[in-house]
Amino acid sequence: MSSQLQERLHSSLILKVGGAFDAMSAKLVELHGFDAVWAGSFAISATHALPDASIMTMTEFLHVTTTMVDACDIPVIADCDTGFGGPSNVNHMIKKYENAGIAAISIEDKIFPKQNSLLEEGKQDLISEKEFVAKIIAAKEAKQNSDFMIIARTEALIAGVGIKEAIKRARAYEKAGADAILIHSKKNTPDEVFEFADTWGGSLPLVIVPTTYPSVKIDDLKLHNIKMVIYANQTLRASHAAIKRILEKILKYESIDEIKEDISSMEEIFNLQKMYDIKKQEEIIEKNLKKMGYIN
Repeated sequence: MSSQLQERLHSSLILKVGGAFDAMSAKLVELHGFDAVWAGSFAISATHALPDASIMTMTEFLHVTTTMVDACDIPVIADCDTGFGGPSNVNHMIKKYENAGIAAISIEDKIFPKQNSLLEEGKQDLISEKEFVAKIIAAKEAKQNSDFMIIARTEALIAGVGIKEAIKRARAYEKAGADAILIHSKKNTPDEVFEFADTWGGSLPLVIVPTTYPSVKIDDLKLHNIKMVIYANQTLRASHAAIKRILEKILKYESIDEIKEDISSMEEIFNLQKMYDIKKQEEIIEKNLKKMGYIN
């Protein structure tokens, strides 16, 4: 999958990556034509009813992400927060994630434990450039497949330390061996992201997450040479809203017949699960058993 992600990244003007929080949402991302899946730590934490604040362990995140890999035929990119510790932790993490068939990981340059970047009055302190460079070096040394991608995410704009610091860090991260740069912003316009893209001068693909500036157009991203856009949490938020509405209606109405237009059919779920493939598999097995003389 790493080579597939690299091919798509270099052959497309821009990659569209859909956020997921479990195998079902990841499969829906694939079925709807996205280029890759984003296994987001915010979304996965939310499905465990836990804060996005470095509460869950690497093993827990890896387990969920592996179910996405098993369900999908498109690349999965794992959001690995701050790398679950120092350089040694990152080294260990890369080996585990690469062996699980994950195509890429993203790590960010904030302190551990981190808080969600968009949290009102959240703590958004950065580690030193040197410390994060050490993590990138550890990641690069650990990976076995040259196509496996290390996405270095700088939170300099989130932390409010400015464009110059963001550019300085991004250049250092490129030099350390990162394969892409994710520039994050919590402004309600893409202006500072575009300023970064136009002035940083690096050669790595640029990645953005337009959660707070949702009106930005794909054509505008292309104009500023942004190569990947991640829709990180829309599936989670849509699921949350839909479940709330349905539960409220179930309690309100006298029968669930009132909600049948608001929910997927059983057939749609069966098709997602590939339930009918079981019968085909049974027929193939039976045919082979007959050939071997076990069935008359």
